[in-house]
Amino acid sequence: MGLPSHLPRIEQFVASRFLCSCSRYYGRGSRQRQQVQHTSSRAYNVVPPARDSTEKAMMDRMLRVDHAGEYGANRIYAGQMAVLGRTSTAALIEHMWDQEKQHLKTFIELMAENRVRPTILIPFWNVAGFALGAGSALLGKEAAMACTVAIEESISEHYNSQIRELMEEDPERYKDLLELIKTFRDEEMEHHDIGLEQDAEMAPVFWLLKNTIQAGCKAAIFLSERF
Repeated sequence: MGLPSHLPRIEQFVASRFLCSCSRYYGRGSRQRQQVQHTSSRAYNVVPPARDSTEKAMMDRMLRVDHAGEYGANRIYAGQMAVLGRTSTAALIEHMWDQEKQHLKTFIELMAENRVRPTILIPFWNVAGFALGAGSALLGKEAAMACTVAIEESISEHYNSQIRELMEEDPERYKDLLELIKTFRDEEMEHHDIGLEQDAEMAPVFWLLKNTIQAGCKAAIFLSERF
């Protein structure tokens, strides 16, 4: 798969690394391809063929930021498991992480199918996400759950904004994409509720921690959509 020649050099580098990872993923054999068959067995992919450059730009923006968000969430849970992997909280974190892994796999597939480059900030989200997950977990289980509540609430609100945008555009045309986003949104809200059930609000300075993390999420969404 070739890269557009007009991309800046750094974007070509990040996109090429992303495409290489896609190639490795899809070259692992038919058994693993069957695991994502539910997102591939369709007349066209979840994203309908763009009718014009405006629609293409909208779909690229949505897929790029959703991939970045799910990538960041995966790194956060990886950080939490690195600290809390041997505690009683590990099973819950692993359950949420497993769902996030499936979300990420789906967006990797959709980006490859639609020739969408990832954000150039992936290397930063890689480090920042793990640091946030591990750092919150080092403050205790409650702080880790507070981080989960803040992140998942932000992602759910972001998915809701995308749902509203697609509904306003053409709900029938984007029916499959809407169904996918709604499913992922509901799973993010499940993670949010798990965090609350696991005493997130008992974390030290919960509201300060939550508001700070969510401010970072808004900045990450803004940047990932544009770069």
